[in-house]
Order: sequence, then structure tokens, then C-alpha cells
Amino acid sequence: MAGPVRQPIDLASLERYIDSNVPQIKTPLELKQFGFGQSNPTYQITDATGKKYVLRKKPPGKLLSKTAHQVDREYRIINALGQTDVPVPKAYGLCEDDSVIGTAFYIMEFLDGRMITDPQFPDVTPQERTEMWRDAVRTLAKFHRVDFNKVGLGNFGRHGGFYDRQLKTFGTLQKAQAATEDVDTKIPVGQIPHFDEVVDFFKQKSTQPKDRATLIHGDYKIDNLVFHKTEPRVIGILDWEMATIGHPLSDFVNLTSPWAWAGQKTGSAVADKSNESFEPGRTPGLPTLDQVVQWYAQESGYDPRSELAWGTAFGGFRGGIIMQGIAARYARRQASGTTAKQYAAQMGPYGEWTYGLVKKLKESSEGKAKL
Repeated sequence: MAGPVRQPIDLASLERYIDSNVPQIKTPLELKQFGFGQSNPTYQITDATGKKYVLRKKPPGKLLSKTAHQVDREYRIINALGQTDVPVPKAYGLCEDDSVIGTAFYIMEFLDGRMITDPQFPDVTPQERTEMWRDAVRTLAKFHRVDFNKVGLGNFGRHGGFYDRQLKTFGTLQKAQAATEDVDTKIPVGQIPHFDEVVDFFKQKSTQPKDRATLIHGDYKIDNLVFHKTEPRVIGILDWEMATIGHPLSDFVNLTSPWAWAGQKTGSAVADKSNESFEPGRTPGLPTLDQVVQWYAQESGYDPRSELAWGTAFGGFRGGIIMQGIAARYARRQASGTTAKQYAAQMGPYGEWTYGLVKKLKESSEGKAKL
């Protein structure tokens, strides 16, 4: 999956840094860049012995968000989870000196396994499909059970009010992203459809989920997992940029979003999430949403059933913010992923879909309508 370097870095300077700080890696190095990594450019390093590593760095230039792209936080949580049974790459080092390759970066283990971009798991048997989904759920529950105080992450985020903080952050971010002008056309990215109305709904305490505090990944989904080459199990979780202490419901709805999108006619294949394969009975071995909820509740001790509709609507709202952010980075020509333009176009469909879910929730007597 690694190919030509799209955003060059000073290789000689990187080699000097590694010689002095990461003696496990032997120079000279060969450098390639991965196609994924929508926000933090991600590179494959091959050292003089042929061993591979991964480098993640902040993007260049002035950044729209002060809270995004914090590779130091990524490094910190991966390093802390290395002492638990949660599968993560080994962390080798963090460099916060911008003079080395332009921005802060860290180096981690390269996991030689399967990266699955389609959550229906094509090209595997029905039995493997079931087991791979089950282990993805089991791995999330295992992560949510980690005591953040015991692994030295007690100050990794605030311990309460997660969704209120999200709303405040997203409000500020949305305004900045909406005002971002395309460098060529000078046309601004624009506001997410129905943004103010859905924010007013999510602010209502009477409908919000019960407050909880666990470590959360922030973007837990199938294509951020590495599976064993031949066995139906997760060997690593990647892309920790948005990790914090928060509500476990947010990770769960992110993982189960393909079921929420199944059969939705939005006029656009929203990041491939409208895949009809997730409609009941369509794909042999694919578990139902009820099965996934049951697996997670058994493994984690938290049953999200009564809060899932609200959480899924908020997940769509958050998804629109993310797509708008990619659109803003594309407008500035800072987006690092090869599919940035495609993702940027999904801001509108996300906003419309979320608005539909919110209307459904508002029509229910307690804001707890079923999806």
C-alpha cells in the first residue's frame, strides 16, 4: 500500500536523528508514503537490514485546528497501551523538534498483516467474516476496559461531559472550516447542512446518554485495524490521532456505522457506507447489529442499546465535521490522503442524513427513537 512520496521530507536529516535516537533502526533508509492518512502524512521506512517501520508526522503549513494532528498524543497512548493486552504497534520514539523534518513525528512498528478497507470482509469465508467482526468488537471492548489511571493516562482527557465538549469543539471547528477558501477558486467550503438545528437538539440534556468515561480511540473502524495474515483476529489498532478520555458509545457507533447506513438512499455512496451488503441476510456470515451489540455488551460490561439511536445520529454529525475538515484541507491543498477530494464531497450527504435521524429522534416522546 506504500508508494511514491507525495510530501517530501529531508531524508538525510531523518537519518541523522535516527542514528542518534533510535539505534534499533539501521541507516541508510528507504522511504515510501502510504495512500491512507487523511490528516497526518504516514510513511513506510525500510532500514538497511530490510526491516520496515512506520513514521507519522504532522502536516506542513498553518493548521486549522490546534487540537487535531497531535502526533505526540498518538505516540503517548500507543506507548501506554503497550503494557496492556490491547493490540497496538510498538512505539520507538517521538520527535517534537520541527527542525528535523519540518514537523513533529513519531516512529512505530510496521505490522505485517491485512488491512481491510471494506467492512463486509470480501474474499473470506462466511465463518471467517463472522470471526473477524467478532474480534473487532472484542478488541474494542478490551480497549474500553483499560483503566486509564493504571496505564498513566489519567490526564489524557477530562473525565466527564464528553458530548458537551464535543459540541463546543465542533462548533468552533465548523466555523473555521466553513470559512476556508479554495486556493484556486476562492470559493469557501461552506456550512454543513442544518448544522445549527442539529446542534440545538444534541445540547438537550434530557436526551443525552448517561455520562461515562473510558479511553476512546476516536475513529475505531475496520480500516483502522490490522488483521493477522491468515487468522481472523486483530493484531493492531492504528490511527490514534483523535484518542482521548470520552464516552465509549462514540467508538461503538463509529464501528457499527455500516449497519446504520445500509440501504440509505442519499444520492451518494457516503464513503462506501451505504453498502447494501449490510442489509439483513444479504451477506453470509455478516453478523446483525443486534449480535454486535450483544458481543460488545458481554465483553465490555456496557450495553449501549438504549442510547444507540442518539449516538448514531451524533456519529453522523461528527462525520460531517470530519468530511468538512478534509474539504478544508483539500481547499488549502494540505490534504495528504489520495482520496481527499472524494471524501470532501461527502460533507453535504452526511449533514442531510444526520438531520433525518435528528428529526426522527425529535418525533419520539423521549428522544429515544429506534433506528
